[in-house]
Amino acid sequence: EKYIEEPRHIEIQIAGDQYGKVCHLSERDCSIQRRHQKLIEEAPSPFVTEELRKEMGEAAIKAGTAIQYEGVGTVEFLVDKHRNFYFMEMNTRIQVEHPVTEEVINHDLIMEQIKLAAGVPITGMNYLPQGHSMECRINAEDPFNNFLPWPGKIETLHTPGGHGIRVDSHIYAGYQIPSNYDSMIAKLIVWANTREEAIKKMHRALTEYTIEGVRTTIPLHLKILEDEQFQKGNFTTKFMEDFDIN
Repeated sequence: EKYIEEPRHIEIQIAGDQYGKVCHLSERDCSIQRRHQKLIEEAPSPFVTEELRKEMGEAAIKAGTAIQYEGVGTVEFLVDKHRNFYFMEMNTRIQVEHPVTEEVINHDLIMEQIKLAAGVPITGMNYLPQGHSMECRINAEDPFNNFLPWPGKIETLHTPGGHGIRVDSHIYAGYQIPSNYDSMIAKLIVWANTREEAIKKMHRALTEYTIEGVRTTIPLHLKILEDEQFQKGNFTTKFMEDFDIN
């Protein structure tokens, strides 16, 4: 098996209709993860060039066309430090991180999935990202205690708001987080004109996000956003292994 130096986890969103047409909707960078579970996703990737986006997009379209794919799906790649990319897998569904793509292409992917299932043809146009979007997965876990799950009752809840800030969640004050399911309780998504602005906006939104009664990954997200290498876009899938979490 080929050894991939300084790998990044980058995926291409695609859409295919019932008439053999497939297009790509740009890329997401999902390299910030622990135990193969993503913590922060963003679009576009700070590592991807226009040329690489074109090459990866064409490869993803080729894969979708080969299997006559219908619906919205994701083709996932590992990309090495020389920007060589390698197919990893395809997710034939809407993914948790789809909102960052929606924000940079201004397109509702859930509606698109429904339209494709109803037989509505796509235009075939490939989408290029406008601005920058970032998503933090908010989990009911203690990130400073080996990510120990933290089920329990949410006593107080205040969600951030404002232009370019979006919260996808089902929780409320008084909500009882069960121990039987995945610990993710919310997704915080921001959009801004530049990556630097998106980081600042996300940092502000996280500081405003109040969830009392249980521990969450919000303090960890803040630490990552404050990291100099993250701010420069210098990270790989190994980022969390070397990150000083305390």
